[in-house]
Amino acid sequence: MSEIIAIANQKGGVGKTTTAVNLAASLAVAEKRVLLIDIDPQSNATTGLGFHRSDYEYNIYHVLIGRKKLSQVILETSLPTLHIAPSNIGLVGVEKEFYDAKTKGRELILKNKIEEIKNEYDYIIIDSPPALGSITINALSAANSVIIPIQCEFFALEGLAQLLNTVKLIKKTINPKLDIKGFLPTMYSTQNNLSKQVFADLKQHFKNKLFRDEKSSSYVVIPRNIKLAESPSFGKPIILYDIKSAGSQAYQNLANSILAG
Repeated sequence: MSEIIAIANQKGGVGKTTTAVNLAASLAVAEKRVLLIDIDPQSNATTGLGFHRSDYEYNIYHVLIGRKKLSQVILETSLPTLHIAPSNIGLVGVEKEFYDAKTKGRELILKNKIEEIKNEYDYIIIDSPPALGSITINALSAANSVIIPIQCEFFALEGLAQLLNTVKLIKKTINPKLDIKGFLPTMYSTQNNLSKQVFADLKQHFKNKLFRDEKSSSYVVIPRNIKLAESPSFGKPIILYDIKSAGSQAYQNLANSILAG
């Protein structure tokens, strides 16, 4: 049985795509079969794995509107067990099409598409857009669980209640299996008192929903890291760009925590 994990936060710039790409890559390096589904119209997860618009004709937009099967748009990556379903800026039009056509069961379109291929993968990671529109609803409706990245900066917890209410509503009405897998502190700096305060707030409110590094029993925290910031411009996950960097180690710890269950 494959595990489907959505990476979601309606706030932009929190390390959502960085987490989707590098968690997927770290799981793949651990010899798991992984599919990364990019449903963010900005398509940063797609370019972060080295693909450009000219590299593929069809993308997740064509899947959501029913023109293609998910299996028909999947691309192989430089990691043998990591595949990606790419995105494109044209995906911004899908919300309008859903509502103009009054598409029946539109919240379950992605879930139904995933059903066709899910047994081919151990993990399916969904990178959702920074909004709580129908695309993110589709991601949460299709997932077994959601990881919520939270940057250790000012206003970090702002809007979190809205996201948690959305998760609660989807669990109640559409997807009773949906669970919060965990909150992931990102962009953490040991030199920054604000980072420490935000992390302390997370521990106070969500202690049981923070990831643990099995070896050290410490919490998994993604540091502010230059190599991690550089790697997308080279079209590589951090584990292929600089495996020894603090960012790479942190995402391997996250993958290990998930593999440990």
